[in-house]
Amino acid sequence: AMSAHLAELIEREGTFAFAVEQGGELVGRTSLYDLVPGLRVEVGHTVYARRVWGTSVNPGCKLLLFGHAFEEWALERVALRCDHRNARSHAAIARLGATFEGTLRRFRPAADGTIADVDYFSVVREEWPAVRAGLDARLAA
Repeated sequence: AMSAHLAELIEREGTFAFAVEQGGELVGRTSLYDLVPGLRVEVGHTVYARRVWGTSVNPGCKLLLFGHAFEEWALERVALRCDHRNARSHAAIARLGATFEGTLRRFRPAADGTIADVDYFSVVREEWPAVRAGLDARLAA
């Protein structure tokens, strides 16, 4: 079911899906989606192999995705979200430097058949230089 779900996400109009490699090995996928040119995009549908959790993979990917959104597409806002029950993802997004904006209640169907609340975060253009510096520092460490 997850494979079919991820395949469907790739086919959606306005989705830019990326394979994530480490040392020439596929370790995950992520995407930019729901692009509104000149205004905003969302980062998500991210899945990584468990062995790369907590490594440089996520901050490295987000540095590239945010950089593309702000520097190439000249957007004003990049948003990220995660299931409210997923404390690990919530903490990882906060560590990126994104601002927690709140919880969207009963927002989307979850894989377990429930209707999930979603935690919503963003980085806006004015915050991007500080977020970029934080990601650069994490990757240099």
